[in-house]
Amino acid sequence: MGDTYSHGHHESVLRSHRWRTAENSAGYLLPHLDPAFHLLDVGCGPGTITVDLARLLPDGQVVGIDASHDVIASATTDAAAEENPPPNIRFATADAYHLDAADESFDVVHAHQVLQHLTDPVAALREWRRVLRPGGLIAARDSDYAAFVWAPADPLLTRWLQLYHQLTQANGAEADAGRHLLGWAHAAGFTEVEFSSSTWTYADAESRAWWGGLWADRVLASSFATQAVGYELTTHDELANISTAFRRWATHPSATFVIVHGEILARN
Repeated sequence: MGDTYSHGHHESVLRSHRWRTAENSAGYLLPHLDPAFHLLDVGCGPGTITVDLARLLPDGQVVGIDASHDVIASATTDAAAEENPPPNIRFATADAYHLDAADESFDVVHAHQVLQHLTDPVAALREWRRVLRPGGLIAARDSDYAAFVWAPADPLLTRWLQLYHQLTQANGAEADAGRHLLGWAHAAGFTEVEFSSSTWTYADAESRAWWGGLWADRVLASSFATQAVGYELTTHDELANISTAFRRWATHPSATFVIVHGEILARN
């Protein structure tokens, strides 16, 4: 896959990804699952959601795929180390645009925070539709960065959001993917699509420390930093100031941060 992943796989990024569960990241899908479904998890990352989904489909099969060999190796190891590892799960390196799967292989194709990083999300959705059985579902959830809100206001956090949009635009990706999911699904040929939205909210001391701390690290050490400086969108000094602003926000007793997501269930 030739797309550039704006976040990369620094520890601070994986720290965020490993927090995700089926409950906090795929709640819109869960009521539609059947225990015998075969499910493909595209862009599975470290596989925490994938493992949860496998446990919910004990009579089915779950395959998690990602473009990164290292991430897939880690997901495989982590899943096997679970106290009761689900036997119906496997992981593989794959290209989201060209799946190594036969037509009509899966009941569900799930993708969490994937389409926002692709240069051609409609092409990806068409490929996912190819491997979907008649009546099957594509379930996709993506954040919408322009809809993020926080308090207290800080010009450095505003600059971070502007910089994030500039970076993803340079990579040919869509940071505000959440609002576009319905249109992309229609463009991919789906006519029966249900759109919903949900949020992650960080407004207590523990969640503020976690969210502010991981972004304070990401703006300094992840691919976000490397690419933003390499594209001459910012400087190391500005990134250091943004990092400090995230830590300052995290310690404010009235700080809040709301992450808005769009979600689709597109039926084949």
